[in-house]
Amino acid sequence: MAETKGKFDFAIDRGGTFTDVFARLPDGRERVLKLLSHDPQNYRDAPTEGIRRVLEQETGQSFPRDQPLDTSQIGWIRMGTTVATNALLEREGERTALLVTRGFRDLLHIGTQARPNLFDLEVCMPEVLYEEVIEVEERVILRQDSCQLPRNEPKRIVTGSTGESLEVWQELDLQHVEQDLRRVQSKGISSLAVLLLHSYTWAAHEKAVGSLAKRLGFNQVSLSSEVMPMVRAVPRGYTVCADAYLTPKIHLYLTEFSAGFKGGLKDVDVLFMQSDGGLTPMEQFCGSRAVLSGPAGGVVGYAVTCYGFMEKKPVIGFDMGGTSTDVSRYAGQYEHVFEATISGITLQAPQLDISTVAAGGGSRLFFRSGMFVVGPESAGAHPGPACYRKGGPLTVTDANLALGRLLPTFFPKIFGPGENEPLSTEETMKHFHTLTKEINQYLSTNQSSSSAAGGHHSEMSVEDVAMGFINVANEAMCRPIRALTQAKGHDTSKHVLACFGGAGGQHACAIARALGMKTVFIHKYSGVLSAYGLALADVVEEVQEPCSLKYEAGSYSELDRRIEQLSQRCDQILRKRGFISSQINLEVFLHLRYEGTDCALMITATGHPRNAHSCMSGDFRTAFTKRYLKEFGFTITDRPIMVDDIRVRGSGKSGIRSKVQPKAGQKSPRPIKMTQCYFEDRYLDTTVYLWEDLSSDHSIQGPAIIIDKNSTILVEPACVAHLTEDGDVCIDVGTGTQCVLGTELNAIQLSIFSHRFMSIAEQMGRVLQRTSISTNIKERLDFSCAVFGPDGGLVSNAPHIPVHLGAMQETVQYQIKAAGGSMQEGDVILSNHPCAGGSHLPDLTVITPVFGDGMHAPVFFVASRGHHADIGGITPGSMPPHSTCLQQEGAVFTSFKLVTGGVFQEKAVTDALMAPAQYPGCSGTRNLRDNLSDLRAQVAANQRGCQLVGELIASYGLEVVQAYMGYIQSNAELAVRDMLKDFARRRRQETGSLEVEAEDQMDDGTPIRLKVQIDEEQGSALFDFTGSGTEVWGNCNAPRAITLSALIYCLRCMVGQDIPLNQGCMNNISFGSENSGYYETVAGGAGAGPTWKGRSGVHTHMTNTRITDPEILESRYPVILEQFSLRPGSGGTGLYHGGDGVIRKLRFRSPVVLSVLTERRSTQPYGLHGGKNGAPGLNLLHKTDGRVLNLGAKNTISLDPGDMFSLFTPGGGGYGSVDEPDGDYQLPSKRRCQ
Repeated sequence: MAETKGKFDFAIDRGGTFTDVFARLPDGRERVLKLLSHDPQNYRDAPTEGIRRVLEQETGQSFPRDQPLDTSQIGWIRMGTTVATNALLEREGERTALLVTRGFRDLLHIGTQARPNLFDLEVCMPEVLYEEVIEVEERVILRQDSCQLPRNEPKRIVTGSTGESLEVWQELDLQHVEQDLRRVQSKGISSLAVLLLHSYTWAAHEKAVGSLAKRLGFNQVSLSSEVMPMVRAVPRGYTVCADAYLTPKIHLYLTEFSAGFKGGLKDVDVLFMQSDGGLTPMEQFCGSRAVLSGPAGGVVGYAVTCYGFMEKKPVIGFDMGGTSTDVSRYAGQYEHVFEATISGITLQAPQLDISTVAAGGGSRLFFRSGMFVVGPESAGAHPGPACYRKGGPLTVTDANLALGRLLPTFFPKIFGPGENEPLSTEETMKHFHTLTKEINQYLSTNQSSSSAAGGHHSEMSVEDVAMGFINVANEAMCRPIRALTQAKGHDTSKHVLACFGGAGGQHACAIARALGMKTVFIHKYSGVLSAYGLALADVVEEVQEPCSLKYEAGSYSELDRRIEQLSQRCDQILRKRGFISSQINLEVFLHLRYEGTDCALMITATGHPRNAHSCMSGDFRTAFTKRYLKEFGFTITDRPIMVDDIRVRGSGKSGIRSKVQPKAGQKSPRPIKMTQCYFEDRYLDTTVYLWEDLSSDHSIQGPAIIIDKNSTILVEPACVAHLTEDGDVCIDVGTGTQCVLGTELNAIQLSIFSHRFMSIAEQMGRVLQRTSISTNIKERLDFSCAVFGPDGGLVSNAPHIPVHLGAMQETVQYQIKAAGGSMQEGDVILSNHPCAGGSHLPDLTVITPVFGDGMHAPVFFVASRGHHADIGGITPGSMPPHSTCLQQEGAVFTSFKLVTGGVFQEKAVTDALMAPAQYPGCSGTRNLRDNLSDLRAQVAANQRGCQLVGELIASYGLEVVQAYMGYIQSNAELAVRDMLKDFARRRRQETGSLEVEAEDQMDDGTPIRLKVQIDEEQGSALFDFTGSGTEVWGNCNAPRAITLSALIYCLRCMVGQDIPLNQGCMNNISFGSENSGYYETVAGGAGAGPTWKGRSGVHTHMTNTRITDPEILESRYPVILEQFSLRPGSGGTGLYHGGDGVIRKLRFRSPVVLSVLTERRSTQPYGLHGGKNGAPGLNLLHKTDGRVLNLGAKNTISLDPGDMFSLFTPGGGGYGSVDEPDGDYQLPSKRRCQ
């Protein structure tokens, strides 16, 4: 199918800035072309123009721009496009309406309820893609054998595609649906997304709505059951909305593209790249599978060209562009994910696992409070970097230019206002001189203490500063690569770095060296590799359906039957497209997880043939357990394996293979010039070569620069570049000269160490999430990880749960004092006592000391804190509202040796977890198996932290690492002091006072009074709580650790910078029985601010956990979620309104004990500067006999089947008076939230 002899074949990647064209000519030659994606003065469509130019230049015939192109000489066209991506980023898709089950109109607005930036008071989040919502009366629930609801028989009992039984409680009223659809149509909306609960397994209601909408004339109707039939309503809803929102835009572009050709491309095979790395016919290209269309081509490109050449060594793809860098991995199979968030929208569709970091050639350079900072802000295409001559800021590109690594004479003259000038070295150097002066002035003023300790601070040169920013940018790009490999159990150093994209070649050697990689591979078409990858790709057809079977002998025949059905569907579709048997490959995947867990892995049985104990498609059990062990470090041998989905991926082999002969060899490569490049501490003579002048037997010793039409490659000192037989560049990366770093402060290394310490905490968090079992930790992400110094002071933390981060420092410091030097290597401590830095008892903190070689005292500590769903006590969930002693809340640990000498103390910790049963009315833990598994996961996360700290010490030495630990802590202190000085100055100018004070009340009337006295000269503050209420009889008291954590959080929000570490409310709910428990925290409304409205339905301030998806909640617990929506009008009014709280209604299907632990039920979240208060919350219980009871703020009650709990969470306070719109308040500039 790929061979079209005697014709032109085109593979085109239409990017946001440039369009890349790869052309296969009739005689077998190959051509590449790059042109602007938008140039309306010269052409209407860039891909069409690229085809026109090649045809005209190669045939000598005229192809006028104003006439459709003759397609008689075109064999096939393959395209990747950012049309969908750009429409999503810019929110320029089709006007869309969402049709959803009644009670869930705001489900996608609330989403997971977590905010993306912990310390951003504005809570800036992307808006939903739909503008109208239709709620329909229909309801389907899963049958539960244990259900005891006292209600009439359901209208129908049906069987879903998973094999599960469902009850139809509310039939669909199509007459009312039609009225609602016509109302939406009258507003000019013609695109519809349909999301009904549990439609992933039973889609009859969705299909009925779809048929009706099409009959009424909706142009686009997307059903969640067809777009992606997978459990979890929220990501499935986002996906179907994206499909409805983007597909019309794609179809419009395809129509316009086809119009540029005679016959509308009727006789040309046109294929488009999907997000999963496979090609699909133009007419089947849809929005939900198009957002990674462009990057996917690059992954296919390096996978096909590099993996085989490097003898099947695993490869890391490194695609560095102007605003960001994409990294991915290939080791013989494409690595797919089935949920990924793009521009704030979580898409549930197969897509290549591509991680993006906001560091590219256009990333801006800053010097903030003594640290070199790169990005995430970008200069964009306009004005672009300073060297573009359009008044732009300093960027990574400018840093490379300043160091001599970019040569303006080899760039086209397309810069400046008239787009006819070369790159400006003068503009770049002018900006760097200004910044260097600022940096030197800061260092001379603020680093006197370090100098007094023996350090000497010579002034930094412009080159030192530019080199520093390059090193910081490189470290920022190393972080996602480490995460992509190490987080899944792979050794980063065992990979090849495949570099492509316009900017990557300048950084590839340095990044490979930093990661321990020995080889860099750069394809000859690296500048247009995404386009070339399209030519190499296969046509893919995927079919998938949900399942609910156990992977066991009794299910194999049903699994085999369903796999065969899906395989036949794939095979038939590919045959219809012209493929023959020898070209078709079918691969079967099962989406597997251990029963009772939420971590499912998409497993192929490749390499694990069938046996007597497996299904016909292979030994999936062995494949699953091996993969699980590699990624998570353990298996759960006593749990059944569940099949969530069956997937078949059919590939039609259609990619071309290059036939271009390599260039004949010459004796030695000839440089075209010699230049000077700066490396670390000096300029070095650097030879410059044109790639086109090199032949396959040439080797080039670094330092050198290899220049191509579309990219510049820097071969660093101690590296050697070779040309392969195919004309690609392969670089052997040497270790180079290792600069010995001293203990004196270096501002550049300060930034790099900050990245390294932060990366340690992040990787600990990934290990904990992957290896944990419980819903609380793995799905709701109710955990935190951090690194601490030998004195217990916080060094770095991942952005997890704010209330944990400040308090964990107190916990570590308590253990240091309690141990009195008795800690040994191999010991791990468990603690949760409030007097030992704990928060509430279910938050279990695991602390591991890190010992250096030959050291008898810890040199660092790592710790992880996770919320366990139950640890015993008087109520399920271990959060009783009316407990009066700790034992009523569950197991208590002060300084418990969880691991001694490397041995996990399972019996001792089991006894401790069951100990509360000895107290009257109390139980031991109700979920011991999950407790033990999650504690092991916390130990594993800490062990990973210890390993990474050890690697850092091995690289730099203990003294240096601890010195920079201290500098990072001092830098964070300096940032806070700078903020306090600035605040004090403004406060003094406005009021003449350096004191601020406020008073608030708890629901029980207990006052909280705070007076803050600020020292403007020192930049310090005294927080005085004198006058606050006494300790209350009960559990609503704040120990020192929690108080300190709240203060640290507030200061961190005010600083507004990434340093180690209006009103919120508490909405905690737990329910369960003696056999199980469930716990959740529920969102409210965020307070408004000086320039923003409060966000509705989001977690604020001290917590940021996710909420369980409605379909998961109903499938695993005895509950029906009847409503989860915003609470209109609960936000305080004002110039800027406070955010609305939420309404959450839970009907219970069996007897449970419900515990409610909330605040702001009798007091209101206050407004500021004339803004009105938000509405207080309300907790109601609806009994089956019709009574409605107010449960108050805190209560525990036994519920009967059929009882319903209604939670109304508070809204946020408003800001500013509506009567004074012309006062000191300014309307906010429009800020795009992504």
